[in-house]
Amino acid sequence: MDLATRAEALFMSTLQPSSRCTELELGWAILGILASLGTGDCAAGCAAEFGDHPDLALARMRWALSVAPLAVGVD
Repeated sequence: MDLATRAEALFMSTLQPSSRCTELELGWAILGILASLGTGDCAAGCAAEFGDHPDLALARMRWALSVAPLAVGVD
């Protein structure tokens, strides 16, 4: 799974940047969101958030991109 897909899924998840998630928890969150929303709806949700709240969305996406490579069990 590519980095963009992982990051979009984490962006749409309920995980918070302040949480200290394990690599496995990150993987579960990614798989759970993709199972419920699919890749298209994750991307659409990210786009909507960037349109509605660009300042908050940018910080959240930076977080998602920084931790997405750490997730295990999603390849």
